[in-house]
Amino acid sequence: MAIVIATGSIASAQDATTKYVRFTHDGQTGFGILNGTSIATLDGDPIAGAKPTGQTVALDSVRLLPPADASKVFAVGMNFASHISSASDRPPPLFLKLPTSLTGSGSDVELPPDANNVHFEGELVLVIGKQAKNVSEADALDYVFGLTAGNNLTERSRQGRDLQWMRAKAADGFGPAGPALVTGLDPNNILLTTRLNGEIVQQENTRNMIHKPAKVVSYLSRYFTFNPGDMIFMGTPGRTSALDNGDVVTVTIEGIGTLSNRTVRPGG
Repeated sequence: MAIVIATGSIASAQDATTKYVRFTHDGQTGFGILNGTSIATLDGDPIAGAKPTGQTVALDSVRLLPPADASKVFAVGMNFASHISSASDRPPPLFLKLPTSLTGSGSDVELPPDANNVHFEGELVLVIGKQAKNVSEADALDYVFGLTAGNNLTERSRQGRDLQWMRAKAADGFGPAGPALVTGLDPNNILLTTRLNGEIVQQENTRNMIHKPAKVVSYLSRYFTFNPGDMIFMGTPGRTSALDNGDVVTVTIEGIGTLSNRTVRPGG
């Protein structure tokens, strides 16, 4: 499947941003800075302060991975009024995905054989840059390294049946993320667009989030210790629908690019 990278539409934001990618090349995992169709490789994880190696690889010669190596993957539910019947002043509703849920842009997502009602959910994803515990809302965004795009795939039929949403939200491949981890963007004012087979199915600005990124980071840090690379899926806008074999979902976020994944069924 082709890898899609979009440049975003806010030129001033692009001038101030850096796009990091994580990838495999010749059997090795690497990190780099994306410049068009070329990747300037780094000597390690950019979150840890890696430096350029002076080498480059072509984007079309690598397989993109989730842009951070997360130990924990959090998610916020019901965070856009357009996705729920009524907003609430209650604390953010939270759930967990698993690190094994994550997959990179361009990878196929193979559905479990008995999953027949899997929906797309295009989302903004925060990536934590340093260890955090009990941080204030005022300081919370200082702990966010950058942003990426995510697709919080969900088996709707299992949300109401299981004690927890593990099968519904955390199956293998149910957390596509990428294509890049981008620094220098404002998470509170950024356009998210989801397309299903090329047709727009979700489009909304993150300024309409009920629980803002700083609030969510601060709230989570009361109960959990963040480590560098941890991710927070920030909720989906609008309506969703079930996916079929061969469907391609793209999630485009201004300044970040386009996350693209195809859904496949076993033997399909």
